[in-house]
Amino acid sequence: MARYTRTFFSALGLSAILMAGAARAEEGKKVSIVDDRGVTVEVPAQPKRIASISYFADDVALALGIKPVASTYMTAGREPDFLLGLTSGMKQIGQRAKPNLELLSEAKPDLIIAIRRYTVGNAAQLQNIAPYVAYNMELLEESYSETAALSMLLGKPERGEQLNADFRKHLAEYAAKAPKDVHPRFLIMWGGATPFAFHTENTSASIVAAIGGDNIPGPKSPGGEFGIDLSLETMLEKDPEVIFIYDSGPDRPHESNPIWSQLSAVKNNRVFYVGDQWVETNGPIAREIVLREAAHYLYPDTFPAIDVKAEAAKLIPAELQN
Repeated sequence: MARYTRTFFSALGLSAILMAGAARAEEGKKVSIVDDRGVTVEVPAQPKRIASISYFADDVALALGIKPVASTYMTAGREPDFLLGLTSGMKQIGQRAKPNLELLSEAKPDLIIAIRRYTVGNAAQLQNIAPYVAYNMELLEESYSETAALSMLLGKPERGEQLNADFRKHLAEYAAKAPKDVHPRFLIMWGGATPFAFHTENTSASIVAAIGGDNIPGPKSPGGEFGIDLSLETMLEKDPEVIFIYDSGPDRPHESNPIWSQLSAVKNNRVFYVGDQWVETNGPIAREIVLREAAHYLYPDTFPAIDVKAEAAKLIPAELQN
């Protein structure tokens, strides 16, 4: 969590945010913030041209009624359903792990919001293009602080706070409705010869765990990474009943391993190849959709299947959808 976010929101409160935001807008000055790198960044008081390296800034901005001018993608040629494919109308600036800085510069952004782990290596080049703010975008608690901080930067702090409050309420409602005597063992992973699985603090895993799922990789160690390489042998020992796999294309080497077919989730047809919202879950649209999908996948007799685009349309203002 950004030190600025902790200090600003805990010490001043929402009313002070609104007053400060109004004053900045009137004066047209820049705002100094400290992002998740621990770096102080001078940001325009009312940025108009947002570039997103990851889908997080797209997600927050669209929920606020703002359309970014540029975005990276997760998989080339695939526009995410959870954003209603609206990224197709933004300048494409490359894959999120390898943004094309020349294309980014051509978009003439006045603010770049980026995923920290993929951009710290070229931070100086990004900062030369436009003010560059990096967030971790890894954990559920960061989702709340990052959504609030970016909503404030974009001039709509009240809406950001409401989006956070709504999700906390929905998460509690789904948890209350979920069966109390069933705790399906689950796993969220990238596919591969040695799958990469996610600890419980990861945003998607936190949501599934909050509604009663038992995450087999468990919590992360203090100061440790949010994920772990998990061999299929270890996976078989823990035997997940539900598996969520980030769908990154047709290459699925894990399915060729003989152990794969022995897993309970595979035997019972409870392996789900999920969309980009499960990877980029920290925004307000993605996390709401993951909650509803996860509830159905864990408890199909209790929660109905959902239409991802229909759910997204409830959160993105109609004027941006046309």
